[in-house]
Amino acid sequence: MSFQNIQAQFEAEFENIQKNLNGKSGSDFNKMRNHSFAQFKKLGIPTVKHEDWKYSNLKNLDKIQFSFNSDSNFSKKDLEALPFSSLEGISICFVNGVFNEELSTLGNVPKIKVLTLETAVEQIPEVIEKHYGKYVETEKEGLSALNNALSNTGSVIVIDKNYVLESPIIIRYISDVKSEDIAVNLHNLIVVGEHSEVKIVEIFQTEGQKTSFSNLVTEIFVDKEAIAHYYKIQDENDQSYHVGTTQVNQEDKSYFYSATITLNGGFVRNNLNLVLNGQYIDNHMYGLYIPNGKQHVDNHTLVDHKMPNCESNELYKGVLMDSSNGVFNGKIFVREDAQKTNAYQNCRNVITSDSATMNSKPQLEIWADDVKCSHGTTTGKLNDEAIFYMQSRGIPKPEAIRLQLVAFAEDVVSQIKIEELREMLDTMIENKLK
Repeated sequence: MSFQNIQAQFEAEFENIQKNLNGKSGSDFNKMRNHSFAQFKKLGIPTVKHEDWKYSNLKNLDKIQFSFNSDSNFSKKDLEALPFSSLEGISICFVNGVFNEELSTLGNVPKIKVLTLETAVEQIPEVIEKHYGKYVETEKEGLSALNNALSNTGSVIVIDKNYVLESPIIIRYISDVKSEDIAVNLHNLIVVGEHSEVKIVEIFQTEGQKTSFSNLVTEIFVDKEAIAHYYKIQDENDQSYHVGTTQVNQEDKSYFYSATITLNGGFVRNNLNLVLNGQYIDNHMYGLYIPNGKQHVDNHTLVDHKMPNCESNELYKGVLMDSSNGVFNGKIFVREDAQKTNAYQNCRNVITSDSATMNSKPQLEIWADDVKCSHGTTTGKLNDEAIFYMQSRGIPKPEAIRLQLVAFAEDVVSQIKIEELREMLDTMIENKLK
């Protein structure tokens, strides 16, 4: 499959970036860009011939002419009209891939740095040098390599040692596609210091009905005995293409919790990769996706147990309606040195229409012999007996179905530790399942 048109657009954008470096073309940062773009040209855009992209086809991207980092008049009033706008916390906002200071609330909290990438390169180059681009696999993933090459901004969040931040840090991404099709490449870095705790919320939303292509990378480093809660909320339009990679590196005795909630999006591909680089690590991965219409949601997860005495627990749940498509591919690697590993994975799906499809592929590779591991997946329809029982108690059938679906989703939503966010999600999920 050829992607000549879209690849030509990426090449033109890369050349444009190089022309505007103002004497910084020889910097280490730009050398990384050049290496990454060479990798992208070698690997290309994945096709359905790639095993990991077997059920997710990006071919229609080649038909669209995108604008990069497009100007927008998106205002505070526009933001207030969107869901989740009232969520309180430190916030950094990007509109069409451009930092918007007016819509951000960075605050001035000691022991916390919330910066744009370009500011971080100037103010904390040692953090960028140590962590930026060090965890994502650009040698294997073409779109991650493209992100490294084209991203000229993003958020850099650093939590110092021994600090607990009670309120969340919110990263907002607005695709303003009222007048043109836009493409965005943003790269975030989050560093959680030893013995610290933080909650990060990424929110993706769309204004308008044209097409957006978001190719994003978020790298998260969780240091020794640190705690990180990470929430990814997607509520984009039916013309959106979203490819997001979250790469997590955990050190000794750290704790990482994630919840990926996909409410809406035309084409969604979420890659969540965790590498356990220490002992006594604990991580929990939850996911919920509720596609309808012709929406396509693909969740790929990877947990790499490299050291002994660690535990991972994973639960993804989907409700698929109309002619929507779902994909789940979960991989667990238990390396030879990772004795005493506990690793669990479960994917459960409910299909409410004969036209909806779900493809699940749990994978477990074990090279150690003293472990407890399990994985499984189920896909089916609602329990007719339960629906009949509820009808016999005077509950109309549509309401009985809705109540069952809401209860099915609640296993994931109830785990969210930010009460305000959890209540917002409950309302939006109930509305979508009506």
